[in-house]
Amino acid sequence: MFGRKKNAESGDSGDKVSFVKRLRARLNRGDSWLTYDLANLVPGGKIDEDVIDELESRLVMADVGVDTAMRIVADLHRQLARKELSDAEALLAALRKSLLEILEPIEQNLHPDSSDGPFVILMVGVNGAGKTTTIGKLARRCMDNGQSVMLAAGDTFRAAAVEQLTVWGERNKVPVIAQHAGADPAAVIFDAYEAATSRNIDVLLADTAGRLQNQQGLMDELSKIKRVLQRKNEAAPHEVMLVLDAGLGQNALSQAEKFHAALGVTGIAITKLDGSAKGGVLLAIADKLKVPVRYIGIGEAIDDMQPFVASDFVDALLQTGPAPQ
Repeated sequence: MFGRKKNAESGDSGDKVSFVKRLRARLNRGDSWLTYDLANLVPGGKIDEDVIDELESRLVMADVGVDTAMRIVADLHRQLARKELSDAEALLAALRKSLLEILEPIEQNLHPDSSDGPFVILMVGVNGAGKTTTIGKLARRCMDNGQSVMLAAGDTFRAAAVEQLTVWGERNKVPVIAQHAGADPAAVIFDAYEAATSRNIDVLLADTAGRLQNQQGLMDELSKIKRVLQRKNEAAPHEVMLVLDAGLGQNALSQAEKFHAALGVTGIAITKLDGSAKGGVLLAIADKLKVPVRYIGIGEAIDDMQPFVASDFVDALLQTGPAPQ
C-alpha cells in the first residue's frame, strides 16, 4: 500500500480548459480591472500619455505595487514614443507582452522526485490562507501522479488543525502522523519523516502552525523544523511552499518577503483568487522575489487548484479572446 511508485506525468490536462474558463469567470468576478472599458479610454482610437497613466493607476490599485507598475508602464511609454502603439489592439498586445515577461520566469511546475527517499514539502503560511486545504489538494495531485503520500500534523497548537488534516487524510486514504496537542512540531515532523522512509513513501506533506510573519520566535521554530529534518537528509525539506491568500493584496507580498527571508521559500501557492482579489499581487511577487508560483486556487473543489500557467493567467486578467468552451 505504501510502496514507492514510479513518477507518472500529470493526468490533469483534461481539466485545464475548464479551469481556465473558471479562472476567467471568477478572477475579480469576471471583469478585467485593466481593460474592461478600454474603448472608452481611447477616444477616437488614439493612444496617448493619459491612457497609459490611467493603466498605471489601475495596476497600482490592483495590488501590483508602485515599483512594478512603473516598470510595466515605462515600457509602454517607450513604445508610445516610438509610435508603436497606434491603437487599442496594439496597446493590449504590448501590455500582454510586458505582463508575460514578468510572470513567465516564475512559471515552474513542481515535480517531486522521490528517488532518494521521501520528497518533503514543508507547508508554511499564516492562519486563514488555506494551507491545510492546499495540503489536501496537493496530496490528491501527487496520488493522481502515481505517488504515495503521507501527511504530518506539525500544527500542534490548534487541535482543529490536526482534526482538519486527519479529515483530508481519510478523504485521500493516506496516513497521517500526529501527536498530542502542544507537542514539539519539529519532533512530529521528524517522526513523520522516519515513518515515511520506513514505508517507502514518495511525498511527505508537513503542515505547520499558521505563523504571524512578524513574530520572530515562531519564525525561528520553522527554521528549527528545517534543521531537524536536515539531520536525516541534507536536502530536506525539498520544497518550502508558502500559501498566500490573494485577497490580502500587498500584505501578501509583505508575508512572502518575510517568510522568504527567514526560510528560503522555494515555491508559492496562491489561494482565493475567486474572491475579491484582483490578482495583481502575483506580478508584485514575481517582480520582487522571483520565487516560483507553483499553484493557483479559485475555489474549494479539488480541481479548483491547478499549476500556474503565465499565459492563461495573463489572458484571464486581460480577458483577451473568447473564454475556452
